[in-house]
Amino acid sequence: MKDISCQVLVIGAGPGGYVAAIRAGQLGLDTVIVEAKRPGGTCLNVGCIPSKALIHTADEFHRLAAMAAGRRSPGIRAHAPEFDGAAALEWRGGVVNRLTNGVGELLKRARVKLVEGHARFRDGKTVLVETPTGPQLVRAENVVIATGSQPVELPDLPFGGRVLSSTEALALADPPKRLAVVGAGYIGLELGIAFAKLGTAVAVVEQADRILPQYDAELSRPVAARLKELGISLHLGSRALGLVGDDALLIADGGGSDQRLAADAVLVTVGRRPATEGWGREELALTMNGRFIAVDAQCRTAMRGVWAIGDVTGEPMLAHRAMAQGEMVAEIIAGHRRTWDKVAIPAVCFTDPEIVTVGLSPEEARTAGIAAKAARFPFQASGRAMTMEAEGGLVRVVARADDHVVLGLQAVGAGVSELASGFALALEMGARLEDLAGTIHAHPTLGEGIQEAALRALGRALHI
Repeated sequence: MKDISCQVLVIGAGPGGYVAAIRAGQLGLDTVIVEAKRPGGTCLNVGCIPSKALIHTADEFHRLAAMAAGRRSPGIRAHAPEFDGAAALEWRGGVVNRLTNGVGELLKRARVKLVEGHARFRDGKTVLVETPTGPQLVRAENVVIATGSQPVELPDLPFGGRVLSSTEALALADPPKRLAVVGAGYIGLELGIAFAKLGTAVAVVEQADRILPQYDAELSRPVAARLKELGISLHLGSRALGLVGDDALLIADGGGSDQRLAADAVLVTVGRRPATEGWGREELALTMNGRFIAVDAQCRTAMRGVWAIGDVTGEPMLAHRAMAQGEMVAEIIAGHRRTWDKVAIPAVCFTDPEIVTVGLSPEEARTAGIAAKAARFPFQASGRAMTMEAEGGLVRVVARADDHVVLGLQAVGAGVSELASGFALALEMGARLEDLAGTIHAHPTLGEGIQEAALRALGRALHI
């Protein structure tokens, strides 16, 4: 094949990579992107999108089942629903296909050349791609590494057979009868709750002494209560030891005793690791920051003309962080003045109820030595939450005690993921409590909780 030369070469077409390539193409840079699988990466193909589709299906099924059983009755009578796993899987696949095809069209529109295959560096300017039709050599002035991340595998529970990663779990047509989830972080609980709503008997095993240890207890408490309502058994302070026979998982509980959990399948969700191997990193003189590629505030690596974005560069390993980095890098390569100066990055947990957090929690502010005040508005006082049958939850604001600059906004409740953009905007704009309190919020909405929490922090609450 004839060698390819370009100004920008992007390795990996996940959220960070394809955004970097599209923006580079928009700016007139001759751009090539290499992807071994389908455009969209983990998030679009086997992560964010199919998991949210599964969660939606499970929510709809569970809602109808509850009505049919008389557990919920907002004036609707329903017959017992039937779950068609094959049809649900086909629908999820259709959503993913529409989005991956859309990414492909966006790349074409930006005049980005997509090379299908596995890339391996020869040096900092040259990459050999093993394509379905043979090896392809690509030379570039600038290379952007966007190889993403992979699920962490446990030595005693290697993936395969009954042991699933999130990828295999999302590919199941029919939910298992009994599922053990190892890890009570956001991935494990999102999927565990979804399967429980579809009728699976779910047990969750977590080494920490509470669920969602990355979130503070006030936010995770309503989720713990919901797990109990759904009949999900929690085994906290426990460690998974391995499979026993054909239908059980052996765990060591907090008291040091071994226990067998009945499980037709075991879902391991103990985190993700950066994909830093298998693409020739040893041929480059990169500086590492632990497991991650070290980058500066412009996503430059230790090598001139070599950039890195997304999960390979560290926490938080979130698609929207990767997208913002990709856009920034493309503009810097094009000669724009850019640097990473984001105030906060939203984090959303799509459990039931959902959790969203932006900026500092009260405890994080105290740890940072900042004198802060915090106030909460419970959804029990929200008219919109009542009409949604979703009164469990709250909105919380954290602000400096002296000048009232907002340091953080958090919420837990049904549908609160949609508040993330407003939370982030408030922090990026440097809003004060008075700004939140003085902004007219539409009624009735969950977003009113932002204004009410700010009013309460100022000592003049109206609806509580």
